[in-house]
Amino acid sequence: MNRVENHELGGEKLAAFTRTTAEERFVRALYTSLDEAIAGSLERLRSRKGITARCGIGCSHCCRFRIPLSVIEAHTLSQHIKREFTENQIETLRMRTLQWHAWDGSRPGRHPSGMIEQQADLSGYDHCCPLLVNGACSAYLARPVVCRTHFVSSHPWYCLAANDPKSTEDEPVAITSILTETSRFSMAIKDHVEDTGADFCRSVMLLPHWLAIQMGWDFAFPL
Repeated sequence: MNRVENHELGGEKLAAFTRTTAEERFVRALYTSLDEAIAGSLERLRSRKGITARCGIGCSHCCRFRIPLSVIEAHTLSQHIKREFTENQIETLRMRTLQWHAWDGSRPGRHPSGMIEQQADLSGYDHCCPLLVNGACSAYLARPVVCRTHFVSSHPWYCLAANDPKSTEDEPVAITSILTETSRFSMAIKDHVEDTGADFCRSVMLLPHWLAIQMGWDFAFPL
């Protein structure tokens, strides 16, 4: 999935001088090494087995899947947003995140959160990651590991069909070797979280939940 440039959306940045934290530096360095490892893995697959990733610019069907991330990735993501987004962008992101929470709570078998007091308009709402804007990631440089390591060798149509519970199409063919070859990076995040004394499993939540918490929005689930 491609990125969207923030300078196209106008407005003033809310916190351009947000301080870089130690956790953010750790995660950003890990992302750099992870991206290099992924590039090498994809090239070996192409040259040795003729397997190529079909993901590309304009493809964002995977952004409609549920996206888990840990507390330190969520912190890094929110720091990026505070630093790079304008005040207007943050407000529209808040509204999209509120819509996601309302949609998630309205699904069969779910109970809307009592934290959501503001009415969210879901007319015509197409559920997706709140960071998805015009088919592109608005925080591409800070996207989590699960997004960076997800690739398929099948046609993007199968990813679209995978979001339709009534679809009878085959499942998309994920390039699972990428996950295997980069698992050490996920383990490094797990170890880093646990070194702080936190329970890693309990630190993992869906991106919209962490986003609301890290941004301090009033509809965030209490920790």
